[in-house]
Amino acid sequence: MTKKKILFLTGTRADFGKLKSLIKAVKDSAMEYCIFVTGMHTMNRYGYTVDEVNKAGFNNIHIFMNQIYGEPMDMVLANTINGLSRFIHENRPDMIVVHGDRVEALAGAIVGSLNNIFVAHIEGGELSGTIDGLIRHSISKLAHLHFVANEEAAARLTQLGENPKSIYIIGSPDIDIMLSSTLPLIDEVKQYYDIVFEHYSIVMFHPVTTELDKIHSDISELVDALIETKRNYVVIYPNNDEGCHDIFAGYERLRKLERVKMFPSLRFEYFLVLLKHADFIIGNSSAGIREAPVYAVPSIDIGTRQNGRFDHNTINHVNPCKNEILKAIAETRNLVHNKPQPCMYFGQGDSAQKFIAVLKSEELWKLSKQKQFYELEKHIWKEKTM
Repeated sequence: MTKKKILFLTGTRADFGKLKSLIKAVKDSAMEYCIFVTGMHTMNRYGYTVDEVNKAGFNNIHIFMNQIYGEPMDMVLANTINGLSRFIHENRPDMIVVHGDRVEALAGAIVGSLNNIFVAHIEGGELSGTIDGLIRHSISKLAHLHFVANEEAAARLTQLGENPKSIYIIGSPDIDIMLSSTLPLIDEVKQYYDIVFEHYSIVMFHPVTTELDKIHSDISELVDALIETKRNYVVIYPNNDEGCHDIFAGYERLRKLERVKMFPSLRFEYFLVLLKHADFIIGNSSAGIREAPVYAVPSIDIGTRQNGRFDHNTINHVNPCKNEILKAIAETRNLVHNKPQPCMYFGQGDSAQKFIAVLKSEELWKLSKQKQFYELEKHIWKEKTM
């Protein structure tokens, strides 16, 4: 098999955390790799997390600024397609790897499929609220290969017409890092970020793009509740989706409080350590749905952003109402007392190992780039008549 070149596309701190172990596995193999870094990574308002990619020890990094603050998602998509298309025509890869449900990943899938390049989608088949769900499934329909977290996600992709032979269950790649023995100690993390309080909780709240008229009210209810509890909080900035300015405005009431530390972004490994030792995580981030249960950390999920996603006994779903939020915060004490077990529904920490094994398979590279719709009922009928 000829030496393959794999391009990873990352647009946010979150998807880089998901891709990191996979990039390292490719780096340690005989394959070539490059990383196309764009999106929130390149924005100073969000901590210019290009630095995090550089600190991870990876080479062959290409940086492309695809937006200015406040630019709408359709323009961000168009900008990313333009920049990535020019890049791959000069540095043609054999495969483009994208993750999740962001517009940058959609751009990668569009550019790859239109240029007859294998597109590999990480964590397709998941359910996510708002526009994200539409984007995720669109990426899956453009992708040739699917690396999913579990059987449930694989079944959804088959339901979407994806051939089971193109679907590989590897688990969620960030669990590789979550279960790693090389994570820093909590004291080191607190010192790095100057977090002086012993007990704290994490706040992550993002815009719901289909409910823009409610964001101001929702963040006001959350901030009212946080102030009333008089607890310590580590607040991480929202993503750059439309409506984020309302969340930034709401957070201004927290900025001068000594018991609140606010960060544009956190290094992924450091965030995981803070999450592992937090009293709870609150907001509407997928971290409360996916990562928190792995550490058995209580999660308070506010509003509709995560509707339909995985549920667990460590997750408390509430409306964006101050009284409901306060009640949920009080109930976290009972949950901790009951000592919930870690949830390994999304993987066992061996995703990178499974991923690289698939990439090294000659059979993978023989798959046709001409996709065919997999008719589920037709195949069921064939099985019944055999």
